[in-house]
Amino acid sequence: MIDKSKILGAFELENSQADFFQAFNILIDSLNEEANLNLVGLKAVEYQIKQHLRNRIDISKAFEKKVEEKVSKPIIVIGLPRSGTTFLFNLMSRDQGNRSPLFWEMNKPLPLVNSKSLRGRSRILKSDLTLAFKDRIIPKLDDLHAIKSNSPEECLLIKVFALQSILYFYMANTPSYLDYLSNCDTTMGYSWHHKFLNILETRDKPQRWLLKDPSHLGNLEEILSFYPDASFVHITRDPAETLPSICSLTAQVRRGFSRDIDLKDLGIKTLKFWEKSNNKNNAQRQNLSDKNYLQVKYTDLIDDPINLVKDIYKNFSIQLDDLTVSNMKSYVEEGSKEARIKHKYALEDYGLNKSQVHNKISYS
Repeated sequence: MIDKSKILGAFELENSQADFFQAFNILIDSLNEEANLNLVGLKAVEYQIKQHLRNRIDISKAFEKKVEEKVSKPIIVIGLPRSGTTFLFNLMSRDQGNRSPLFWEMNKPLPLVNSKSLRGRSRILKSDLTLAFKDRIIPKLDDLHAIKSNSPEECLLIKVFALQSILYFYMANTPSYLDYLSNCDTTMGYSWHHKFLNILETRDKPQRWLLKDPSHLGNLEEILSFYPDASFVHITRDPAETLPSICSLTAQVRRGFSRDIDLKDLGIKTLKFWEKSNNKNNAQRQNLSDKNYLQVKYTDLIDDPINLVKDIYKNFSIQLDDLTVSNMKSYVEEGSKEARIKHKYALEDYGLNKSQVHNKISYS
């Protein structure tokens, strides 16, 4: 069992930190009552939550001396998980005008350090050790989603500061917590997201932020309340292909932390969550103009990724220079690890079928 009092007792939480208590209580209760974690899972989840709270408090203290300011305009890549969002995100990160949060910065953002300094190298090394532990517990995860300390990563690792992140559902069967995520006001999560980018901009204000997280899909209104000038690239792929891939990735992660996994139950809960997220997106996107919201196809990304990026930049009136195109071509030619390794999965493994998925998820 995860002891709430022991976690809270390790931190001095002032009234300004009380907004996370609902998420905290639902998450811990779900982990204790529903997740069926093994010993490694219990220790890993407890460590993660403590680390996230520690980072949250550090960020909060930083704003005792800092005024929160508007951050640089973001381009946000959204879409169902396993729909090409990571490939497009990594491809666009080859543009030096795009700045994305790096894994080591999310793992331990404060105090701010230069990555090339002794303290910076030490912090990156600690992130490397965290990832090495992950590789031992989940040995095949890099085949599905490679993570490196000095590489851009997605925003689910930022929203953990508010304990409003689907990361925890990927780690363990937490249906009550997933229901909370699906129905809660995510303003708190994006408030901490904005604070985090503010912190990073203290050292280096980028031309643009490049952000990515599939769970942004149904939260356009909350995002725009903090980033009113945001541009969205929505990549779509046949949900009957994405859903079993999402489930397969989730199951792979959970095998390191759980005693057993009910694959069919996982399929049902995963479909329900992304159905609601997609429905919210279909409704909210109607208020956005084509200049700020571009929907693209996974097949176009795979067939001609450079041409697709050119279309994206043209739509958002961003200049694409020859050096950036060259860098992107090099990335495509090298081929990502995700593209080289065949990921085997089937809807039927998770109690789903094509007609069922297509009836639940469609794109407007």
